[in-house]
Amino acid sequence: MKNLLLTFSLFILLVSCIEKESASSSEEKRIVPQLKADRYNVAFLIMDGTYNTEFTAPFDIFQHTQYREGIKAMNTFTVANTLEPITTFEGVRILPDFDYTKDVVPKIDILVIPSAEHHLDSDLEDSVMLNFVKKIDQDALYMTSHCDGAFVLAKAGLLDDVTSTTFPSDVEKYQKMFPQLKVKDNVLFVHDGKYITSAGGAKSFEASLYLCEVLYGKQIAQSLAGGLVIDWNVDQVEKLILQ
Repeated sequence: MKNLLLTFSLFILLVSCIEKESASSSEEKRIVPQLKADRYNVAFLIMDGTYNTEFTAPFDIFQHTQYREGIKAMNTFTVANTLEPITTFEGVRILPDFDYTKDVVPKIDILVIPSAEHHLDSDLEDSVMLNFVKKIDQDALYMTSHCDGAFVLAKAGLLDDVTSTTFPSDVEKYQKMFPQLKVKDNVLFVHDGKYITSAGGAKSFEASLYLCEVLYGKQIAQSLAGGLVIDWNVDQVEKLILQ
């Protein structure tokens, strides 16, 4: 009996040590991005079901500002309601940098809201996420969305006084869900005040390059576009600018 109790005690101790080691290992694996001073902090709001292109297109453009000289470049990082990997609609797993429900999130100058699978339904019932967006809006220089990311900004009540757009085939639903909004169709993006909303998809590149041209000028924007083999001429882009 004593041997049995001893064996059981050793088993419990072993399991406890393994759990502690696993938790410690998990904490050690977290790598918090090192944000450099004198840069714009650009956060990407991601969640399960985020679409790859609306996330990666602006991330590519903005991250590459770090390789241009003589400008105030961008720190790029992700925020989510977890530190566990999120899975995009296409199946890519992404490890968030900050959990906005628990972490002290760095000051955000530009918030990017890529489209996600449930931005037309259940995500709009997430009051914690919507309150986070509202909080960031208070001090952000720019609030941007791609495709159905506009639904989040609209649900947060941030687009009531500006003109906006969304994914072309969802414009009608957007207007029905938010009848108070001024909505523009048949454009790639709309810039009104500090809000830039885009049609999304591959055109997320154009909206992001446009913001870079606003911040850095035509030469830098064309340089960023060239690095990604994109023909860029803001004058040839279907847009609505109401600054």
